[in-house]
Amino acid sequence: MPKEWKKPKPTEGQRAKAASDAKKTIARNKKARHDYTIEDTWEAGLALMGTEVKALRMGRASLVDAWVEINGGEAWLYGANIPLYSQGSWTNHAPTRKRKLLLHRAEIDRMQDRVAAKGYTIVPLELYFIGGRVKVEIALAKGKQEWDKRQALREAQDRRDAARAMAALREAGPPIGERRRLRARFRQDFSS
Repeated sequence: MPKEWKKPKPTEGQRAKAASDAKKTIARNKKARHDYTIEDTWEAGLALMGTEVKALRMGRASLVDAWVEINGGEAWLYGANIPLYSQGSWTNHAPTRKRKLLLHRAEIDRMQDRVAAKGYTIVPLELYFIGGRVKVEIALAKGKQEWDKRQALREAQDRRDAARAMAALREAGPPIGERRRLRARFRQDFSS
C-alpha cells in the first residue's frame, strides 16, 4: 500500500515570493468612503519615477485630496502627495505631480461613459504594493449629501451597538432555565 504523499515544505524562495505577493498598504483615503457612495472599483498600476517608489517604500504618501481625470483616452491621478525622497538629488520628483494610471482601454472607456453622468467622479481609495509593484484602487463614486453622511454614521453606530449587545449576551451565558435544562441533559448523557 503506498504511503500518503505529504505536501513538501515551501522553499525559502517560495516563502519570499509569497511574502512579496502579499498586499502591503501604503496609504488609504478614509475620507472617500465617508464623502462618496462607492459604486464600482478597479485596480490600476501607476507610472512612477524611481524616487517616488523609494519614498513610497518608506510608507509616506497621502491620497486625501486626490482625484482621477480621464484626458485624451488616458487616466491621470491628480493631487496625490508623495513627499520628496530624503536621499534624492536633482532627480527628485515633484510631490503632487500628475501621475498616469495604467488601465486597459475598455476599463477607461467604461469609466468615461459613467463619469459623463451627472454627479459621478473617480476617486482613489487605497495605494499599496503587490509583488513589488505599486497599485492604486480607484472607485467610481457619487457624492453624498450631508443627510446621507449623517444617516451612514447612524447606521454604523447602530451596528456597533448591536454587536456590543450580542457580545454582552454571549458573555452572560444562557438564561437560568436554559442552564438547568443543559445541566440535566449533560447528567443524563454521562450517567448511563
